[in-house]
Formats: sequence, C-alpha cells, structure tokens
Amino acid sequence: MRGDDVFVMKLAILDDYQQLALKSADWDRLRKRGVEVAVFHEAFVSREDAAAKLAPFEILVLMRERTPFPRDLIEKLPRLKFMALTGLRSSSLDLAACSARKVPVSNTRPGSTSAVTAEFCFLLMLAAARDLAKAGRNMREGGWHDGISGGVVLEGKRLGLVGLGKLGGRVAGYAKAFGMDVVAWSQNLTPERAAEAGAKMVSKEELFRSSDFLSIQLVLSDRSRGLVGADDLALMKPTAILVNTSRGPIVDEAAMLAALQGGKLRHAALDVYGTEPLPADHPLRRLDNVTLSPHLGYVSEDVYRTFWGDCVENVEAWLDGKPMRVINPGVLNSESSS
Repeated sequence: MRGDDVFVMKLAILDDYQQLALKSADWDRLRKRGVEVAVFHEAFVSREDAAAKLAPFEILVLMRERTPFPRDLIEKLPRLKFMALTGLRSSSLDLAACSARKVPVSNTRPGSTSAVTAEFCFLLMLAAARDLAKAGRNMREGGWHDGISGGVVLEGKRLGLVGLGKLGGRVAGYAKAFGMDVVAWSQNLTPERAAEAGAKMVSKEELFRSSDFLSIQLVLSDRSRGLVGADDLALMKPTAILVNTSRGPIVDEAAMLAALQGGKLRHAALDVYGTEPLPADHPLRRLDNVTLSPHLGYVSEDVYRTFWGDCVENVEAWLDGKPMRVINPGVLNSESSS
C-alpha cells in the first residue's frame, strides 16, 4: 500500500542473472499503471528462501526453468495472482498447482529463429574439437600449448543427433556444410524426416556406437528424462565428443562423469546441467576434458527482447482483464463461471 492507501501491485522478475531484463523491454508501461517492479539477479538458495522473498508479490515473471516452481512453493505464495513465463514451456513449473490456485500462466513466443541455439551447439562442438577452453585458460595464465590435445577436424566425421526436430534439422544442415556425415535417432523419427533433414536414420545403438560427435536435440519430458544412460555412453568411441545444449537431465550425469573421468569419452561440451546454476564445487568444473558454458544456448539480444517484451504485454493484458497466451486456459473458464 502507498501512504494514500492506493493499492500497489507488486511484480517480481526472477533469475535475471545477466541483468538484462530491464534493458530489454519497456517496464515503465507497467510502472505507469501502479505496478512496482522488482528484480532478483541471484538464484534463490533454497525453496524456503524463494517462498520468503516472493511472498509479497502478486505477479511473478519467470525466466524459463531457472527457479523450479513445484506445488509446495506455489502454495506458500499467498498473494500470487498471475505468472508470466519466458519461452513456450517450463518442465519445472507445476501447472496443475497453478490451476488449482486459479493462477493464469502466460507464455511468450520462443524467439524469431532456432538458429540461436543451433549456432551455439556448433560453437561448443568446434570448441571441444580444438580444446579451446583449455587453450583460453593457458593464454590467460601465461601459458601456450601446454596440455592441449591435438584437435579434431569435423570434415569427414560422423555427427549423431539424438532428436531431429526443427533444432536438430538446423544443426544437421550446419554439419552438412562442414562436410560431416549425419545420422539421427529418436523415438518418433521416420526415414522420410531424416532424409528431408539431410540425415540418415539409424538405430539408437548404431548412433552411439558409430558417432564421432553426438549431440542432444530433444525437449525434456518424462519420456526423454534419463534417455541417455550408462549403457548408451559405454557404446561410444573413447575418441567421441558429447554435446548437450538441450537439458541436463536427458543424460545420466553420474554415468557421463564416470566416462569422462575414466577416459571412456574424449570430451563433453555442455551448456545445460541437472542443477542450475551449476554448483561451484561440482566435479564437472574440475575436469580438463569438459567445455562448459552457463546455459547460453538460447541467449541473444533478439530473444531477450522477445521474451521480456512479450511478458510486459502479457501483464498488461492480464491487468486489462483479457489475459493472452495463457497455457492453462481452464483457469479463465473457472474464473468467468465463479
């Protein structure tokens, strides 16, 4: 409340680690309507911490899956009335719990192109092939070639894609331009779709056994969680490079660590992890044969302008009583009938 007893709606922007949210959209449009905008730049240390800090807010703007929102957290937010989610979906948001609370959740457009993630996937692949992360560390520490591997040329190598949707198809196109042999597998893949993308459909076993580079291009779901396990990794060549720009839980992290530590896998290039932000003491941070990035695959100025701009529009629409892009529309029906 203000001093003149006029009600103030409170909005929290979550997990703006790069501190770009306020620069990427016109939040003054909401402030002019009496909405107080607060920004959380750091990850919450626990679910209890999140519940305590978010309790005063009616509106939450979520950056994808960065802060998980299970039912027990949602139920601890007494003032919560509306959520805006960047991106199309969040596997860590309990949408049923939001609906039970009659809290509408609006999403945003995914961005103008899948090139942003596909390009980043190829960046990681090239960096891992040339041991670029270690080379960069050497240069900053005053070294030169110390301990850097001989490097791998992509031309003529086999790229295996786990998933060949829109994103996987774009990666396949880049690989063909580099002169790579592209094969693919997924639970729903057909030979026709593989040929359309310039790839060959193979069995899961052949994919893992024959690929020089293997890239994950799937959406995280109940079916894909843990899809790449110890048995699959054991099939891979010890000279192979694993790339994951999709979601960490698709790959069995413990099995991947064991393969990397035991020399059963040449290198992993990772943008995504089971726990994000990746804990400071995580063993992945200590391995020389890993190229790491802090979940940047979807990050670009254009994508952020779409995400945050759509969120401002979504909040405005909700304030006007005409919510848009709602992913749990049953809430709107229950509100109109109550």
